[in-house]
Amino acid sequence: MKGIILAAGAGSRLYPASLPISKILLPVYDKPMIYYPITTLLLAGIKDILIITSPRDIENFKNVLGDGSEIGVKFSYALQKVPKGIAESFLIAEDFIEDKPVALILGDNIFHGFGFSSMLKEVSTRKQGATIFGYQVQDPERFGVVEFDKNNKAVSLEEKPLNPKSNYAVTGLYFYDNNVVEYAKTLKPSARGELEITDLNKIYLEKNNLKVEILGRGFAWLDTGTFESLLQAANFVQSMEINTGMKIAAIEEVSCRMGNISPDKLLEISKKYKQNGYGTYLEKVAKTI
Repeated sequence: MKGIILAAGAGSRLYPASLPISKILLPVYDKPMIYYPITTLLLAGIKDILIITSPRDIENFKNVLGDGSEIGVKFSYALQKVPKGIAESFLIAEDFIEDKPVALILGDNIFHGFGFSSMLKEVSTRKQGATIFGYQVQDPERFGVVEFDKNNKAVSLEEKPLNPKSNYAVTGLYFYDNNVVEYAKTLKPSARGELEITDLNKIYLEKNNLKVEILGRGFAWLDTGTFESLLQAANFVQSMEINTGMKIAAIEEVSCRMGNISPDKLLEISKKYKQNGYGTYLEKVAKTI
């Protein structure tokens, strides 16, 4: 399975902070925001990742992440010159995807919860259909919304409805089989002029080939697109890390635990950050794995 991170948005809701740099490279507590979606893909066992970004920001992403070889994965890059919707990602990534299943995550989405890794691994083994994730929110009208029947089977999807049929938002994490590119090619732009991810998911729903995994009370889903939510995410990460003594989304550690690099390599990487607690933490992990 391959992975895509969509990191091409202008981030205008975070101006002026995101004027000089992509919002996806802004810090969430002690690491760049993009470390969090990378971690989600790594936990699903994905090692081949395409980062879709803007012409302005592509060199910054390359400077931060390189080609991924240091942590035992492969990063490649593509451009979305003008944002035309989340589903356009699959048209941009057609050559990258080839005939493989693919997971897409939005660059400003953070997930954390007990058992999440096991859930991701199970979902990534599905060969047919699509899987999306539902999360209960107070303001579903801001999101794509999924409605369930009495047997908790998805029966409808709506994009930012005025009168939501449920309180379950569709998060920015999606898994698809290798039909996704062909389905994406059939989409028509919405009234907003975008290829809507909800319309793509509806195709799978109409074919009775859409699964919805519910992220319950033990999970946190954070969309870091505003100043308030960015601060909330940073506070959440800080609190969890202080309370547990473990880092969230340290991609070097995650890649080591997934078997992509050795503890010796992790120890070598830790020396780059020897002046702060991040490096000290990686060193400690390397010596205890």
